[in-house]
Amino acid sequence: MDQINDKTHAQERLLELRGSIDNIDAALIHLLAERFKLTETVGELKADHGLPPADPEREGRQVAHLRRLAEDAHLDPEFAEKFLTFIVAEVIRHHERIAETREA
Repeated sequence: MDQINDKTHAQERLLELRGSIDNIDAALIHLLAERFKLTETVGELKADHGLPPADPEREGRQVAHLRRLAEDAHLDPEFAEKFLTFIVAEVIRHHERIAETREA
């Protein structure tokens, strides 16, 4: 009977943990949406003033900063860098598209 109670408790705990993970995933999506709204405005500003879509110096500073934050949070800095690199590549792609639209 104890094994059944342990299994039931484990299933309940699993549901609880997964609920928390789902909430965090939803928050991440909302944060990314807010970030992309801001970067769209940045892309428009850059396009309107003939600035390049990418800013390698800023990107390098951001990567270094986020790697430090990841280390402090006990998150793999390599993962954090890959995640940021993916996001920045998508932002640059959007900025390029905005610039092309402005030129047309």
